[in-house]
Amino acid sequence: MSTPRSGSPADRLQALLEPVVTAAGYDLEAVRVSQVARRRRVEVVVDSDDGVSLDAVSDITRVVSDVLDSPEGVAVMGEEPYVLEVGSPGTDRPLTQPKHWLRAKGRLVRAVLRDGGELTGRILDVDEDGVLLEVEVPGKKKGQPSTTQERRLAFAEVAKARVEIEFNRKDDDEADEDYEDDAAAIEDVDEDEEG
Repeated sequence: MSTPRSGSPADRLQALLEPVVTAAGYDLEAVRVSQVARRRRVEVVVDSDDGVSLDAVSDITRVVSDVLDSPEGVAVMGEEPYVLEVGSPGTDRPLTQPKHWLRAKGRLVRAVLRDGGELTGRILDVDEDGVLLEVEVPGKKKGQPSTTQERRLAFAEVAKARVEIEFNRKDDDEADEDYEDDAAAIEDVDEDEEG
C-alpha cells in the first residue's frame, strides 16, 4: 500500500482507503476530514447495491481503523487523535451517478432539470444513459383524477436530484394488506380457541 503524497488529507485518505473498502465488497462514496476541538473527525461513507447493514458498518470501521493506525495512515493523518465515523449515504444523498439511481429503484425522486424545470417520479428502470420514471399527470379537467405515465429522463438533462422521503410508500400498501391478512388469521385462531 503506497501513501499518496499530494492533495488534501481527505483526498489522500480516499486513495488510501478505496482499495480496502472495495476489497470488503463496498463502494467508498466519500471521505471527509474536519477538526473538532483537539481531534480530527474522519467521516467515511460507504454503500453497496444491497445497502449497508449495521454489521457491515462495524466490519468496515475495523478495517478503516486498521488503515488509519498503520504507518501509511499516520503519514496522512499525523499523530493527532481522531474520531472515526463510518456510515451509509442516507436518503438525502444527491443522485449523481447511474449506480445511485439504480440503488434507488422503486423510490420517488425529485429532479431539477438543466432547463430550469422540475420533475418528480418513481424510478422504474435505469441504464447507463438515463432513467425511466413513472410520473403523475394531473387530470385535464377540474375534478378529473390524475393518471400516471412513463417518462424517459436522460442523465444529461438532470442538474440535481434526490430521493424524496415517503412516509407511505407505494409498496407499503402491499405490506398493509399482508398485515391485515395476518391479523385476520390471528383473530380466526383466537375465535377457534374460545369456541
